[in-house]
Amino acid sequence: MATLGLLDDASAGPDALAVFDDIRAVRGNDYVNNFWRALAHDPALLEAIWSRLKQVMAPGALDPLVKEMVYVAVSVANGCEYCIHSHTAAAKAKGMTEAQHAELLAVIGMASQTNALATALGVEVDARFKV
Repeated sequence: MATLGLLDDASAGPDALAVFDDIRAVRGNDYVNNFWRALAHDPALLEAIWSRLKQVMAPGALDPLVKEMVYVAVSVANGCEYCIHSHTAAAKAKGMTEAQHAELLAVIGMASQTNALATALGVEVDARFKV
């Protein structure tokens, strides 16, 4: 449950509605998800986060599917259930297969385990790995 509640179009102010309209236009559908509706309580923050997300997730040196998969991995590491689900859906919409999803989860699990071991053991970073 959202701690501030979710603002529908009738409850959101004009600045938030302008962002909602841009979300719809950029995504090519009429759906504004709960994350944006929760942020709408602070229209300046809503606009700033949406603007930055559009920039970071736009096509670039990394393929859009790769970006979504990285987003899933970071969301798992941070324990963000909402982001895990929303970016898994986005990755699937961008072509992630079930096999890729399973392999991604295996890599996340392996990295979590080896990260914990390296941290617990206090393993010094090899000189050749340092830039």
